[in-house]
Amino acid sequence: MTRGLILYGPPASGKDTITHALAELDPTISLFRRLKAGPGRTGTYRMTTEPEISHLRAAGDVIWENSRYDAVYVIDRPGLTDALTIGTPVVHLGQLPAIDALTKATPDTHWTVTYLWCPRDVAEARIVTRATGDTTARLRAWEETEPVPEPDLFLNTAETLPADAAHAILNAMKRSSA
Repeated sequence: MTRGLILYGPPASGKDTITHALAELDPTISLFRRLKAGPGRTGTYRMTTEPEISHLRAAGDVIWENSRYDAVYVIDRPGLTDALTIGTPVVHLGQLPAIDALTKATPDTHWTVTYLWCPRDVAEARIVTRATGDTTARLRAWEETEPVPEPDLFLNTAETLPADAAHAILNAMKRSSA
């Protein structure tokens, strides 16, 4: 059985930072770069076009998609399948239905779900530091992010250093797959 890691949380809860810390501890762990069509940050995405996403939809290869910040973000079946064959992908999510969609689409994969959270004022300071120009939209997304009812692990990233979080996540992955 393959395994994967879901880092779920609102904007600025530490998903990117903790993914880097995890990859430093275990080189088989890497960020699953979702497809993105639209403006904004590009470094952690596989950039694509709306017509290509339409093609994936028609082929039944969109596992999950959401629209935010004037862009469309997609978890695509071909990309995820490739990521699962080469290591342990880390999928960043911020909507509860995405967890269900992802786990149902990959029944032969054991997913460890870590719910990352930080207080709104901490998130706001992190967002402002990023200078993405969409602070209001990201804070609205922070407010709209529902908590995970029963994650494998919950971490308040305002109180947990990234390296400590990575160690705790690796331990949770071992426990949940045992």
